[in-house]
Amino acid sequence: MSKVLARWNELRREEAEQEILACCGSRTWATSMVSKRPMHDEASLLAASDAAWQHLQEADWLEAFRSHPRIGETRGEKTETPQSSAWAAQEQQEAAAANDSVKVELKRSNREYEQKFGRIFIVCATGKSAGEILEILKSRLQNDEATELRQAAEEQRKIMNLRLKKWIAG
Repeated sequence: MSKVLARWNELRREEAEQEILACCGSRTWATSMVSKRPMHDEASLLAASDAAWQHLQEADWLEAFRSHPRIGETRGEKTETPQSSAWAAQEQQEAAAANDSVKVELKRSNREYEQKFGRIFIVCATGKSAGEILEILKSRLQNDEATELRQAAEEQRKIMNLRLKKWIAG
């Protein structure tokens, strides 16, 4: 068991919820995760996270989305922790290195997405160039609301799993 996970298993409920919010900005998800303690390893942590995520309501997913910055920005609408801000910057480092024309197009497409869906575009940006992200964004603009919500939720789940792995690694 990782030292981080062992320590987290022993924290008071409120402290444990606050700490794990860096991995996902949904308070309902964090509460669910804390209720499943003790966790003994990465596999059990990820399985519990996936199960909790699948049982959330749309409002909980939207709360998690709001904790993310737009692609190319550094802070979400309601970033919960300094750790989540640092991880977002790390996850978007390849997109941040884009040339100006791609950055302008990303900004324009992000606005179009927000006007259509009423929320920011969520994608697991780790390892993706700005050009790849832009292609994904343009493709997802073709989705209907229900399809796009499910796609955004799946991308959030991927981000969450990456962050949980970083978190327990210390």
